[in-house]
Amino acid sequence: MAKKPQTRKAFLLGTMAALLILCAILAIGIGSVRFSPLETWTTLTGAGADSANTIIWDIRVPRVLLAFIIGANLAASGALLQAVMMNPLADPGLTGVSSGAAVTVLFILLVMPQYTALVPLAAIVGGTFAAVMVYAWAWTKQTGITPIRIILSGVAVNAVFGGVIGLLSILYSDKLPAALQWMNGSLSGKGMADVYAILPYSIAGWIMALFCIRQANILRLGEQTAHNLGQNLNRVRFTLSFVAVFLAAVSVAKVGLVDFVGLIVPHIARMLIGSDYKYSLPLSLMLGPVILIAADTIGRSLFSPLEIPAGIVMAMAGGPYFLYLMRKGGA
Repeated sequence: MAKKPQTRKAFLLGTMAALLILCAILAIGIGSVRFSPLETWTTLTGAGADSANTIIWDIRVPRVLLAFIIGANLAASGALLQAVMMNPLADPGLTGVSSGAAVTVLFILLVMPQYTALVPLAAIVGGTFAAVMVYAWAWTKQTGITPIRIILSGVAVNAVFGGVIGLLSILYSDKLPAALQWMNGSLSGKGMADVYAILPYSIAGWIMALFCIRQANILRLGEQTAHNLGQNLNRVRFTLSFVAVFLAAVSVAKVGLVDFVGLIVPHIARMLIGSDYKYSLPLSLMLGPVILIAADTIGRSLFSPLEIPAGIVMAMAGGPYFLYLMRKGGA
């Protein structure tokens, strides 16, 4: 009897893995030229026609793989930030981390395009700077760092960097078309080179996130319990925040601003499998790709041949969901 909850959770994880594979195969087959799941699978296993190989391997597979990576990154980032802030409304986009990374990346793209090789590093620096600002403004001598002050500081930092992004867009409007897709969170035009560029950072981030499971569960128990267990809460929050910032920043560097994945996915994962990060974080790492692959597929097929960036699709879906969570009191 005691094993039944674990069996159910293992079943959910296995089901989500199968759903992720199915979603990826369907997404690869959907587009201006459609392939059935069987044709897609045949091509992926090396027995497809030359025309199918070109479309699937050169265009769609890299795009789906990138959506997989970015979805996992943002979902894990959101899950860790929600643990740090003890609030299910926390998200890299809402707390200033994504906009901080976006400012430094946009500055390079518009002002110093010759240094585009530094974009990943610039994104990490920008995201880290935003997080430092959030914590600096949230810290007081009397109470240290509290979740509510982190959230309020994050909203303020997000507003400041949002203004900087708008200013750069105005000052360098002649160069803006080159960065427009990136600003809207588009996966269009990405190839395997983009996948290879972000994959090492992402794998490192996933490993760090999995090692943070114990600390995230400690924060979930509450401040008093964590103190009784001898934990330094500020150090735990800084550690989790660094991993969250790292994952969000490398994602912003590659595809731009894709909000609400980090908000929606951890919340759904908790509803499905519970709040224990031992299970909810791995589930989030699989559910995030499912959500973003679906958003990108909808964006490029709903008004074909016109493409809607995945970031816009997520904003249209995530905004109402955010309001729904607020109506429920953030539960």
